[in-house]
Amino acid sequence: MRIKVITDSTCDIPEDLIQQLDITVIPSYINIGNHSFLDGIEMTRSQFYEGLNSFPQHPKTAAPGPETFFQAYQDAQAQGYDQVISIHVSGNLSSIFQSSLNAASQSSIPVTVIDTQQLSLGAGLQVITAGKMAMVGESIQEIKRKVIDLGNRTYVYALLDTLKFLHLSGRINFALRGIGSILRIKPLMTFHLGIPIYEKVRTRAKAVERIINHIRNLGPLEHVSVVHTQALEGAKWLYQKASAFIPEYNQPIYQTVTPAVGAHVGPNGIGLVCVTS
Repeated sequence: MRIKVITDSTCDIPEDLIQQLDITVIPSYINIGNHSFLDGIEMTRSQFYEGLNSFPQHPKTAAPGPETFFQAYQDAQAQGYDQVISIHVSGNLSSIFQSSLNAASQSSIPVTVIDTQQLSLGAGLQVITAGKMAMVGESIQEIKRKVIDLGNRTYVYALLDTLKFLHLSGRINFALRGIGSILRIKPLMTFHLGIPIYEKVRTRAKAVERIINHIRNLGPLEHVSVVHTQALEGAKWLYQKASAFIPEYNQPIYQTVTPAVGAHVGPNGIGLVCVTS
């Protein structure tokens, strides 16, 4: 039984693992004014973040339609796969999950669609797990069980550099952005089971302290990886700050966040993806 793993570009899987595990990644769209770019294909992440402050209009993002997923499923069947497992960013954040469900209902190959209830590498870790299991011949039922269990134990903590991009993307109003700048407020986001929780913390140092407290309260961890928006050194520094709670033989992934999320949070964001034991 050959199982094909399909996901979307918002799940932030490193390119080497995409190739190694033969994962198909459906790109989202990055829309800037009247121009549209395929995420990771027609615009790289570095190009996006380098231009974010100078684009003529603030970027918007769009999900691929059901027809794109339908074609990917049909391609998998043509390549000799027996089933597809399609794993995607939280349905609370994007219409990608619904598009994949619609496509699956029309597909002639059996498709199991999973809502990771996560974003960025929080979703990506689930896709990577599915890819590894599919490579060694695990059943679709066992893969689904393992992926859902992993999602239930995954938490993303992200420290943003500014309120500006939350304002530009419509997440907060202009008055709050102005007050935040004066008071040096740093937005802190926690994401778990499809629900984002935003906190406004005075100063970067206090925000980092808050993240460490959150991680301490999780209890024993199985794995920690790192995400950032063009801020690798800052992300490494945050990982080091949390080292007392990180498993001894942890092997972190360091990954730049997709523009589909970066358009809302802006550059210089840093975060940790934590999986509890």
